[in-house]
Amino acid sequence: MSVESLEKLLVHELKDLYSAEKQILQALPRMANAATSSELKKAFQTHEKQTQEHVRRIEKIFDSLEGSPAGKKCKGMEGLIEEGKEILQEEMPEPVRDAAMIGAAQKVEHYEMAAYGTAREMAERLGMKEAARLLQQTLDEEGETDKLLTQIAQRVNPQAEAAD
Repeated sequence: MSVESLEKLLVHELKDLYSAEKQILQALPRMANAATSSELKKAFQTHEKQTQEHVRRIEKIFDSLEGSPAGKKCKGMEGLIEEGKEILQEEMPEPVRDAAMIGAAQKVEHYEMAAYGTAREMAERLGMKEAARLLQQTLDEEGETDKLLTQIAQRVNPQAEAAD
């Protein structure tokens, strides 16, 4: 893809985010199934529903751009999800695995927050008010999920420490 303008760069970023969200949708059920903390399991299940809405928002933005969000593979998210898969394959006590999954999930959230913040700023600069609003809405939800994961970690990590 040739990127010679801010608008084309925004499209490039949105395609990357779309791919990232689709990859997350595939990973979240595995994470929920592997979680032993009921609170963590519920957080992953809730975030799966939110992520479906994040995908719909990107599709809505592309409706206004008259294009398709498909066609790009987010390699950054691919790497983060691969790290998460490795956690699920390693031998460790259940509370330690939950703590590791929280860390992996927070890496994903931080990646998304950076990407959504970048895309929102571009949309604002381009006068795309509705796209900027939708991107900010998702950015806010990603931040809330990150805070929730931190709260869960504060309860899970002492259990992981005791498992030593």
